[in-house]
Amino acid sequence: MGGFKFEQCGNIEGLYLVEPQVFSDERGYNLEAYHAGSFREAGLDMVFVQDNLSMSAKGTLRGRHFQKNYQQGKLVCVVSGEVFDAVVDIRDGSRTYGQWFGTVLSAEKKNMLYVPEGFAHGFLVLSDTAVFSYKLSDYYHPEDESGIPWNDETIGIRWPIPKDMTILTSERDSRHPAFGEESALKPKKNRKTMEATIHANVMDETSRGRI
Repeated sequence: MGGFKFEQCGNIEGLYLVEPQVFSDERGYNLEAYHAGSFREAGLDMVFVQDNLSMSAKGTLRGRHFQKNYQQGKLVCVVSGEVFDAVVDIRDGSRTYGQWFGTVLSAEKKNMLYVPEGFAHGFLVLSDTAVFSYKLSDYYHPEDESGIPWNDETIGIRWPIPKDMTILTSERDSRHPAFGEESALKPKKNRKTMEATIHANVMDETSRGRI
């Protein structure tokens, strides 16, 4: 049906702005929000396993979140409203470690952002409300979730906060530790490797008569 335009975000490897082809007429519009073949041709061969939607009021600042062991690639967009989306590269050994990127995502623009594994992610709602969509490459594991304060001075994200805006954030997000060495994420083992390791450990325990 359609096609996509992929644009790498500055010099940050793996981070892409994605623009779908939109077909509009007097009835409205139609677009492909995701097509595995098109993404694969662009070198993005992730497999998504979970879709999430969130609705947030103006001034809500969610994040910046990441999972330490079950790292998630994310394809994000705005279904209704407008947000400022910001990510930080926390991949251990990355040449852009600690760098951030931000962009406005909106239902009007119909633009998307692909965030690879190894990034902290968050967004600020600029419109009265916003419905935010996530496609995730791994499942949500609340016990594995961590984050970085949205206003961390070391990273220094320039959030577009109007003078009359009140920031709304959760108690949990306000208690994230500051950015530092402990924030770095090692490359995630693929799922087959993880399962093989678990199986080997179980077999070892069995052979020793512990199970």
